Amino acid sequence: MYPELFRIGDFSIPTYGVLLAVGLLLALLVASRLAARDRLPRERIYDLGLWTILGGLLGAKILMLLTEDSAQFFSLDFLRSGGVYYGGLLGGFFTVVVLARYYKLDFWKVGDAFAPGVALGQFFGRLGCFAAGDDWGKPTTLPWGVQFTEAANASVGVPIYKADGSNLYLHPVQLYESFTMLTVFGVLFYLHGRKRFDGQVLIAYGIIYALVRFTIEFWRDDPRGDFLGLTTLTGLSTSQLISLFVAAGAIIFLILRLRKKSEV
Repeated sequence: MYPELFRIGDFSIPTYGVLLAVGLLLALLVASRLAARDRLPRERIYDLGLWTILGGLLGAKILMLLTEDSAQFFSLDFLRSGGVYYGGLLGGFFTVVVLARYYKLDFWKVGDAFAPGVALGQFFGRLGCFAAGDDWGKPTTLPWGVQFTEAANASVGVPIYKADGSNLYLHPVQLYESFTMLTVFGVLFYLHGRKRFDGQVLIAYGIIYALVRFTIEFWRDDPRGDFLGLTTLTGLSTSQLISLFVAAGAIIFLILRLRKKSEV
């Protein structure tokens, strides 16, 4: 609801950027603490974390480019946008796969250390989306429906009026996901200290987030593109389709890890 936190002269400090930075910093701190539980070197976790953030940002931009109008690639809006979250998640995941091998670290232990922090980062990130008015929900008459400001409308295009000129109230889907992921962070943090095999926390995150995102998408209403026409073909959003693949992949990894554990 407050896309601009404050201004220094002509330089604007966006609320989304500040909250995202706070989320990333706290995510790294949580990851380093959990990594220490599994006797992973903290300095390597910080290095890997910074590279993972860059890989995530790149992945978010790439998926945004694939799902939206490629003519916007060189626009200011494209550069300022955070991109598509699932692209960031996949980009970060593959960065961890490559760098864990490069640093000679156990991938599953690294993934377990990062997963709770990722969920915590999402909590702050979606608060930032809400502040900016981005990633908005469908119209609602429920008492907790929200109307965004003129500034948010001008910045990201979130609708604020109905066709007849009356106020338009939307599902605060950003908050739905934000506070859900704060709960998920608590669950994963708790699970990390009681996991029965390496990879359990990362796999749990993959399954839980896929289910959360698939469900919340039913209340989202911002344009998110149509990758290869699959949205039109299936009636599901791009993020819902990716959620199905992420959940399926996480379940396959779960089966493989359980089989390996039973063989030990």
